Amino acid sequence: MNKKKIGFIGLGIMGKPMAKNLLKAGYPLVVHDVDPRPVEELVKSGAEKADSPREVAKRTDVIIAMLPDSADVEQVILAERGVLEGARPGSTIIDMSSIAPLVSRKIFAEAEKKGVEVLDAPVSGGEPAAIQGTLAIMVGGKDKVFDECLDLLRVMGKSVVRVGEVGAGQVTKLANQIIVALNIEALSEAFVLAVKAGVDPDLVYKAIRGGLAGSNVLDAKMNMILDGNFKPGFRIRLHQKDLKNALLTATQLDVPLPITSMVQQILGALVNEGKGELDHSAIATFTEGLAKVKVRRRTKPD
Repeated sequence: MNKKKIGFIGLGIMGKPMAKNLLKAGYPLVVHDVDPRPVEELVKSGAEKADSPREVAKRTDVIIAMLPDSADVEQVILAERGVLEGARPGSTIIDMSSIAPLVSRKIFAEAEKKGVEVLDAPVSGGEPAAIQGTLAIMVGGKDKVFDECLDLLRVMGKSVVRVGEVGAGQVTKLANQIIVALNIEALSEAFVLAVKAGVDPDLVYKAIRGGLAGSNVLDAKMNMILDGNFKPGFRIRLHQKDLKNALLTATQLDVPLPITSMVQQILGALVNEGKGELDHSAIATFTEGLAKVKVRRRTKPD
């Protein structure tokens, strides 16, 4: 069976490995990014290059966007030379960016006027899962469109769940980002306390990871903190953006999020310190700074 031609816009830390996995799976791919370097890398791997989002849409059946924030998605899809200028009736836009739910619904309304389908499908798992094709993908949109795109999404994710209509995917991602941010801050405070009390943090990690305090967040981020390795898999500034969208949505729905608000302030402080490009595991450095200790490995890992 011939596979649909896919357009991919946004080849950053997450988008580039996701696009590569589509190529490996045999999907014909047309790519675009404001940075020419990942575009050329994908072209060498077999993709075709497009000079604008409109051109991507003209040449493909399904257009995937993986962009930093709401304004970027609106620009790429709705603005002049954007996706909707080139998209044909019957084509599908899959926005895998993490943005405000209201923006997803706005894009859906505009696309519907042209007979273009839309899924919002934000992801979780960071760069390692993007590389391995094991992302968790939270999808909002019509059942029929979801079913048509399921095989494509499964190339990039091991968990692909439709959670409701357009916008529901983004709401689910906001819930995910609240849980992740608060988990990282919780483990930061716990391990700073342990270090200040003179206990080896690596041994604390080994002792608690199999109990109720164990989590994917603990396993994914604790070794980075212990090694002082904050190479970005998911940047602090992007997590700050996600919590901003969560708080904005909560305000619209009259939902108090007191602890999320506090962690958002921590992220803002770290951005102001010039740490916005670091991995969000560097949230730990905020509490380290307050306590004047560092949570670092004393013994070699097994």
